Amino acid sequence: MPFTTVNHIRLHYEDAGAGPALLLLHGWGTSGRVWQSCLPDLVRDHRVVTLDWRGCGRSDHPAEGNTIAGVADDLAGVIEALGIHPTVVGSSIGGVFATELALARPELVERVVAVDSPGYWPSTGMLDKVRDLRERLVDDRFGTFEDWVPHWVAGAAPGLVAWTIRQLLDSGVYIDELFTECTTYDPRPRLGDLKVPITYLHGELDAEIPLEVPRTCAALTPGARVHVLAGCGHLPHQEDPRAFTAALRSII
Repeated sequence: MPFTTVNHIRLHYEDAGAGPALLLLHGWGTSGRVWQSCLPDLVRDHRVVTLDWRGCGRSDHPAEGNTIAGVADDLAGVIEALGIHPTVVGSSIGGVFATELALARPELVERVVAVDSPGYWPSTGMLDKVRDLRERLVDDRFGTFEDWVPHWVAGAAPGLVAWTIRQLLDSGVYIDELFTECTTYDPRPRLGDLKVPITYLHGELDAEIPLEVPRTCAALTPGARVHVLAGCGHLPHQEDPRAFTAALRSII
C-alpha cells in the first residue's frame, strides 16, 4: 500500500491506470474505498489516484491541521509529490477541499468536479443541524451515525449504510473540528475568482444538500455547469456507479 508524507502526515493513496490524471476525494469520515465501483471503468484510460485525506481511512489521524485549508494544503503536496495535474473530483466536503485547492493553487488543477458538495449550506441552511451533530458526536458517536447516515442515500440501501457507518467509526475523532469550521464557511464571495473550470455534479434526491446549492454556486462561478443525477442522493458514485461514471466521463 503506497503512502506519501506531506506536512509531516503520512497519507495513504492508491494509484492505477495511465492517461489524464484524476484525483478522487472522499467525503467526511469515509475513505478512498468509496470509489471502488467506479475504478474499473476509469482506469482504462485515466491515471486514477484515490486518497485517504488526513484523519480518515488508512492515513494518519493527527490532532492538528484538521481544517479546510489544512487538507487543501495536503492535497497540493500530494499533487506535487506525484507529479500530476489532475481533475480533482471531490465528494461532499471533498468538493469543498477541491474548490479551495483550485482557488489557492489553480496551477495545480486541471478542473474541479464537486459531487454533492455542501458549499455554503452548513453555515446557512443547516446551521442548527450541524451544531447539533457536533454535540451528539461527543455524546453518542455510533447512535448519531445510525440516525444520520440513512439520509445520505435515496431509497433503501442497508449494506451501503452499514459500510459507511463502519468507515466513519474507523476514522479519527479530530476531523469533527471540520463541523465547527463549516458553521462559518461560505465560499460564495470568492467563487467569481475561480480560474479553474468547475462542474457541480449533484444527486437529484440529495436530502442533505438541496439542488439550490450547486445552482447558486454555479451562477456565481464563471463558466460553471450543473449536472443532476436522477434518482440519486448524497452518494451518487456509490448509489449508481454506472450513471455516475458516465456523467463524470461527459465532464472530463
